[in-house]
Amino acid sequence: MKLESESIAVQKRIRHKKITMIFILAVLTAAAAVLCLFTGSSGMSVRDGMDALAHRGSPVNIRILWNIRVPRIMAALTAGAGLSVSGLIMQAVLNNPMASPATLGVSNAAVFGANLSIIAFAGGFLSTGHNVSNYTAGVDPYASSLIAFLFSILSVLIVVELCRVRSFSPNVVVLAGIAMGSVWNAGTTILQFYATDVGLSAAVIWTFGDLGRATYRTDWIMLAAAALGIVYFQRMSWRYNALQSGDAAAMSMGINVELLRGISMLLASLITAVCVSFLGIIGFIGIICPHSVKKLMGQDFRFSTPASALAGSLLLLLADTLSRSMGGGSALPVGAITTLLGAPFFIIIIFSERKGSCGC
Repeated sequence: MKLESESIAVQKRIRHKKITMIFILAVLTAAAAVLCLFTGSSGMSVRDGMDALAHRGSPVNIRILWNIRVPRIMAALTAGAGLSVSGLIMQAVLNNPMASPATLGVSNAAVFGANLSIIAFAGGFLSTGHNVSNYTAGVDPYASSLIAFLFSILSVLIVVELCRVRSFSPNVVVLAGIAMGSVWNAGTTILQFYATDVGLSAAVIWTFGDLGRATYRTDWIMLAAAALGIVYFQRMSWRYNALQSGDAAAMSMGINVELLRGISMLLASLITAVCVSFLGIIGFIGIICPHSVKKLMGQDFRFSTPASALAGSLLLLLADTLSRSMGGGSALPVGAITTLLGAPFFIIIIFSERKGSCGC
C-alpha cells in the first residue's frame, strides 16, 4: 500500500511538471507573438503600435499592423503548430524518428503543383512569355495554392493506395513517400527547364517559405485544417501511447492499428498540404520541435501533442521576427531561417542521443 501511494505521488509530480512546462511554453509563445507584432522595418514604436491596435493614430500604422503583421502572426501560430504536430504524429505511427511532414512527398508534390500553375498556366511558356506585365496580370495566387494543395493530396492518396498491399507497414510508407517525392522533384525540374526567366523566377520565389503572403482568409483555412487534426490527435493520444509498445501490443488492446495509422497519416498530410500550399516550404519545424518536446517530456502524447503545437508556433514566431529584423527593409524567407536554425540544432540532438537510443 505504501509503495502504491508513493507511485501515485511520483506520477502526480511528473504530471504537474509536464503541465508546468506546457504553461511555460504557452507564456513564451504569447511573448513571442507580442515581440513579433511590434518588430519590423517601419520604425513604428510600441506606443504607436498600441494605438494602431485600437484603430487610433496613423492610418499607415493601422494598415501595417492589421493588414500585414496580424495575419503573419496568425499564420506563424497556425502553421507552426500544425507542422510540428504533424511531424510528431508521423514519427509515432511510422515508428521512425526521422519522419516529418515531407515523408510522404507532400512538400515535393506541392512544389510541383505550384510550379505547374505558375510556369505553365500563369507566368510561363504557355501564355506570357518574357513579358513581366503580362505575368503580373495573369497570376492568381489562389490558383497556385489550390493546384499545389491538389497535388499534395494526390501524392498522399497514391502513397496510401500503394501501402494497402502491405497493410500500412511503416517501412513501406517511408519508402513509398521517398519514391513519390523523387517523382515530383523530377517533374519540377522538367517544368523549370522549359520555363521562361520570368516564370522560373516566380516559381523559385514561391518555394521560399514566406509568411508575408498570408491573409486572413488563408489563415482561417489553415486554422480549420490544423484544429481538425490536432483535436483528433489529442483525442487519440492514448492509442498513440499504446502504439509505442508495438503493433501487437496495440492490437491486443483493441486498437485497429491499420485504420489509426491511415487516418493519422492522412490528417497530418492534409495539415501539411494546406500550410505548404499557402506559405511555401518551411523546413525542420516538423522534426526539431517534436524531438525537443519528447526529450523534455517523454512519449506521453497527452502532453507532447499540445507541447509540440506550442513549440512549433514559438519557433516559427521567433524565426519570423528574426527574418524581419535581418532583411534590411524587407523580410527574408522564413523557411531559410528555420533551416539555418534547425539544421545545426538537429545535429546537436542526434549527437546528444545516448548510444543505442532510437532518437525518440
